[in-house]
Amino acid sequence: MEAYTDFASVYDTFMDETPYEEWADFIVEQIEKYGVSKPCKADKEKETETDTEEILTSEKNLVLDLGCGTGKFTEILSQKGYDMIGVDMSQEMLNIAFQKRQLSGSSILYLCQDMRELDLYSTVGTVVSVCDSVNYLLEDEDVVETFRLVNNYLYPGGIFIFDFNTLYKYERVIGDATIAENRDDCSFIWDNYYHEEEHINEYDLTIFVKEERELFRKFTETHYQRGYTLKEMEGFVKQAGLELLLSLDADTHKKPDKTSERIYIIAREKGKDRG
Repeated sequence: MEAYTDFASVYDTFMDETPYEEWADFIVEQIEKYGVSKPCKADKEKETETDTEEILTSEKNLVLDLGCGTGKFTEILSQKGYDMIGVDMSQEMLNIAFQKRQLSGSSILYLCQDMRELDLYSTVGTVVSVCDSVNYLLEDEDVVETFRLVNNYLYPGGIFIFDFNTLYKYERVIGDATIAENRDDCSFIWDNYYHEEEHINEYDLTIFVKEERELFRKFTETHYQRGYTLKEMEGFVKQAGLELLLSLDADTHKKPDKTSERIYIIAREKGKDRG
């Protein structure tokens, strides 16, 4: 069953405690420290640039949110001044992102694409992927191909910042657990089933949404995510041709250890002429 179809309509409700602002502050800090992209409002030299220089500067300052979902995080980075592109394979999730864009008046470009078949019209200075989007890639080859495409579309010296849920998290924390939450207008039951041999976590979502006349509509979705070790992910980064810069525990922002549940990796484009 395709993921994020009906669930898209209540995704933001159930994710309302996600610290997107904190994540954005961290991502911006890393872009400023390691990357080439700058907020549009910080670009002071545009008036003196030639047409070619202006095009290259525009590409360098583009930020791609890979697996952007409903655009919540994309909008926050846009509000911080970055020229944003959002890519997601769920049209239902993007429809909600379109609504956010209309309300905010932002100029975010949204593309409905599978990250394994990423196809952009230019290079971008930064690629970010948060909220364990990468864990939806279930095969080694899919991860390497996605990272290879990221490297291909990164501007010379650009960076890729992504997070992923670790194998430890699926094995020891959420695997085979049941999570339930009740809200006034919607409720969900989230059953996890961890498949040890494949390192894949299957979670079955049962969702109840209040509609007209106080009646609730029930729908279900099944999602699959694969757990990875830090060693595996760092290996995929290198196989894809990217330069590994840094790995950090997403909660402590310190060196990951064997109990890290979510990890950030920062990698740099490698292979293009920096002129």
